[in-house]
Amino acid sequence: MKIAIVEDDINMRKSLEIAMSDYKEFEIKTFKNAKDALKALDSSFELVITDINMPGIDGIEFVKELKGRYEVIIMTGNATLSRAIESIHLGVKDFLLKPFDIDALIDAIKREATIQKVKKSIKKVKKTTSDFLGSSEALKKVLSMADKASKTDASILLLGESGVGKEVFASYIHKNSPRAKKPFVAINMAAIPENLIESELFGFEKGAFTDASAAKAGQFELAQDGTLFLDEIGEMPYAVQAKLLRALQEKEVRRLGSSKAIKIDIRVISATNANLDEKIKNGEFREDLYYRLNTIPLHIPPLRERKDEILDIAEAMIVQNCQKYKFESKTLSPQAKSELLEYSWPGNIRELLSVIERAIILSESQEIQKDELFLHVRK
Repeated sequence: MKIAIVEDDINMRKSLEIAMSDYKEFEIKTFKNAKDALKALDSSFELVITDINMPGIDGIEFVKELKGRYEVIIMTGNATLSRAIESIHLGVKDFLLKPFDIDALIDAIKREATIQKVKKSIKKVKKTTSDFLGSSEALKKVLSMADKASKTDASILLLGESGVGKEVFASYIHKNSPRAKKPFVAINMAAIPENLIESELFGFEKGAFTDASAAKAGQFELAQDGTLFLDEIGEMPYAVQAKLLRALQEKEVRRLGSSKAIKIDIRVISATNANLDEKIKNGEFREDLYYRLNTIPLHIPPLRERKDEILDIAEAMIVQNCQKYKFESKTLSPQAKSELLEYSWPGNIRELLSVIERAIILSESQEIQKDELFLHVRK
């Protein structure tokens, strides 16, 4: 843990350096004033310890200048109640009155180190769960293909059952593409009334229809230079499919009520849980649009084919939900683990997340029991 100590009293500064040299887990850097510290502080520092009464920029102003980028411990020899309250409002974690025993400072530092360790653990869990919720071999194969595809502008069609995480996958591809700093715009075809899909995609001009009181950009324009994710593409009305195909081929759109073409530069990722081959045979989906969207098909396997990651996901979500609800840590009983592995998971990842959150809330003890998963209800 890298720590900055800001103290104008040279004797106090040296004393702290000597006393803390015994603690090899801490890397100490001292500064004689806040101005020097502000110039040197970077992202490698995790904690700042500062005096209040210093020439130039005092401790409180110094903390304000830090703008919450670092956790702070304040030490002072003549604190007032108002100063203490102000420092608390600024997010200061500890307030030590001089003279203090070095053990008191070390205890405060160790408390903060523990908190930061927990935060990093939670952050790691969040990263794991927010990206892919698993690390099975089946998922790794698809991920490898996604990594290759992300470096290009090729259209990608994500295939898989409801709840497998298609939008999460689409977001990952965008984040790892050359367009990562540009917009990622997601639209669900199944969630938009049929008569509004065209205006949502392409936008409209003022007066284009009765309620068009002002012009509005469509999703294509909003995704300019970035990625447009078309979820549930199989639910797109047949009449709109031709206009989507034209927009993709010509790389331009026209707002409703306008004859002016707007050039677009976007990457399109689409997704569906429908059988598009069947829809094409039934005249419900255009074959030419299918080939335009399906340059790189990626099939995301259902959770029942990724049994080796179920418990890892479940345990990660237990940590995250316990932190979310401020519960003491909980675990799964051996019987609960067996139940999770034996279940078929028709709702895939989405269902697993719901099951774990519910169990965290309703469990009576620190060990979640089989019956508290309530999976028997769907068997």
